Amino acid sequence: MLLRGKGQGLEIGCSDRDVATVCADLRARLTAQPDFYRGSRARAVFGESLPAEADLAMLRDCLAEFEIVLDGVALAEPAPELPLSESARSLAADFAGARADLAARRLKRTRAGGARIEAVPAIDRPAAAAGAFPSATLYHRGTLRGGQALHHLGNIVVVGDVNPGAELVASGDIVVFGALRGVAHAGAQGDATARVIALELAPTQLRIATVIAAGEEEPRGGRGSAEHAVVQDGRIIIVPHERAENIPREVVN
Repeated sequence: MLLRGKGQGLEIGCSDRDVATVCADLRARLTAQPDFYRGSRARAVFGESLPAEADLAMLRDCLAEFEIVLDGVALAEPAPELPLSESARSLAADFAGARADLAARRLKRTRAGGARIEAVPAIDRPAAAAGAFPSATLYHRGTLRGGQALHHLGNIVVVGDVNPGAELVASGDIVVFGALRGVAHAGAQGDATARVIALELAPTQLRIATVIAAGEEEPRGGRGSAEHAVVQDGRIIIVPHERAENIPREVVN
């Protein structure tokens, strides 16, 4: 469930979850900040179909406990497909197809005691030059859980954790003020100068432009300093924040 301010009110993203579960999550969230949303008006957004009237009444009563008025309900609009560059569209191994190969690479690396991350080499196609994409930033506050996704033309900033099963796709940089344990694709239109930055960088899958990498099988835990994932010499490397500015942003050719 997503709860966020939108316009002059609140938007409750219910997807197709059971309304009783949504109400339980809402009570937990609102009890922690009982005065923050008091007096607000809210709109509930569902997935493919609206719930029964009895369920809507349950949701309305739940919000009324915190002096929030359910102002309307709606179905979610399909997210617009993020247009990709020709090189990104024609990438030989997509996220799904690459998983088996990446798992085999991780297993081989574990047996050999090798590095913690290994990249699939970029396909030899020209990528877009740096600065060719919008610099608008999408700011999201809160944890992204499995099944949730943010796609944006520009940069994405998340203040919270990105759990396994969640997905971030941006044409620019991705910055996570928390743990990144889901899937992240920066430079999705082919910008290999994009970066992925997180306080704990442990993605299940990571992509920058047309370069793919797989994260560790076990989380490492926070290191007390942000880490940057960047493309260097045609592969993704991870460096601590203190060293990141010394690494030039390069374009994969």
